[in-house]
Amino acid sequence: MQHPPAPRRLVLVAGPSGSGKSRLVLGSGLPQVRLDDFYHDADHPGLPQTLGIPDWDDVATWNGAAAIAAMAELLSTGATHTPDYSIPLSRTVGEKCLTIPDDATVVLAEGIFAVEALPLARGAGIEAEGIYLDRPGLLVAWYRLRRDLAQKRKPPWVLLRRGLALWRAQGALKRKAVANGFRPLTYEQAQRRLTAIAPHSVDA
Repeated sequence: MQHPPAPRRLVLVAGPSGSGKSRLVLGSGLPQVRLDDFYHDADHPGLPQTLGIPDWDDVATWNGAAAIAAMAELLSTGATHTPDYSIPLSRTVGEKCLTIPDDATVVLAEGIFAVEALPLARGAGIEAEGIYLDRPGLLVAWYRLRRDLAQKRKPPWVLLRRGLALWRAQGALKRKAVANGFRPLTYEQAQRRLTAIAPHSVDA
């Protein structure tokens, strides 16, 4: 007699840009969704602007409804399609087909708007929990700048201006995450949490 597959759980990983969200998710070996792929293109009508360019830290630049729909489909059917978004080009450059094993019970999703995605996911009836990577502000700022310069994500003057703004906003982001249902954890605590809910998956 075959038993129905166990319900899949969504775990949203939030934290400041540069806090190690992608590293944690990639190192887990678990199925994952990149929430940043759901940014709108730079020429999308009505994007909020700062100094003449889109304010990519404003949630209005992100298509939350499409992200939630894709994650719901992935959890229920084991497959979905997502945009393939280029951050340096600020536009979608293709499409990705995501599939997960039939026995997968946990799917991770990370991105700077994960804080907003958790209440949206729960409102859509998705079983979800939130992990907030809580790391020192100066350490996060250094990791972020080093990564963004290496990947040439935006012009250096944009990275420096954005980095200063994000450093100043880090405390408020944590408070918002906690209010939205996230649990603040260190990087090591987050690894242990993923190991607990999906044994044998997280790298040491």
